[in-house]
Amino acid sequence: MNPGFAGFPPEAMTFLRGLKRHNTREWFQPRKEIYEKKVKGPMLELVTALMQRMADFAPDYIADPNKAIYRIYRDTRFSKDKTPYKTHIAAIFKHRDLGKHSGAGFYFSVGPEEIEIGGGVYMPMPEHLRAIRTYLSENHEEFRRIAAARDVRRLFGEVTGDSLSRIPKGFAADHPAADLLRMKQYLLFRTLEASLATTPKLYREVVSRFEVMSPFLEFLNRPLYRGSKYWNANERG
Repeated sequence: MNPGFAGFPPEAMTFLRGLKRHNTREWFQPRKEIYEKKVKGPMLELVTALMQRMADFAPDYIADPNKAIYRIYRDTRFSKDKTPYKTHIAAIFKHRDLGKHSGAGFYFSVGPEEIEIGGGVYMPMPEHLRAIRTYLSENHEEFRRIAAARDVRRLFGEVTGDSLSRIPKGFAADHPAADLLRMKQYLLFRTLEASLATTPKLYREVVSRFEVMSPFLEFLNRPLYRGSKYWNANERG
């Protein structure tokens, strides 16, 4: 099913390729209207269409489409890279009961060289990571079943993320989920060719992966909801 999203116009990809080559305010400002109409406008249409479809499988991740889209402007305050703009456009879909940077969410981006689709927990706060690990230690078999599902493996491959060299304090070194407990991130991620961006297939590629990913996100978010014994235990220290 395609709700009418035909893809980004060719001008969007031309703009993003140009921005990658000329990432300066002098280049961007005269072309800002192109960005608003040919890049951000279609992105808003796509995000709105995705949220309409997500009502069927991830209703708690639906919010204002405008707030889901990342700003094009980079925060350069603490970065050695002082280029002012991102060279892709991206959106994030977080659970409505969790903060923007708390818990697992859906993500996708469109850039001049590739499309990224993924989700999970990327940079969790220590207390969130502790809650997830504690929950995983007791429910690792369910997690492995979710991660090993045929469609998950077909559309994403394996769960990825940075890991510690040793199991964190508080968990037995010979725990059957030691490999999972060492992880600092829990991600499903796939890159696709940028050429898909200008076709109706882009919507189908994103929504199919979001739907397959939803049990994975729900598992990761379960210990973070207020009232969860795992979250409450972290609040008590």
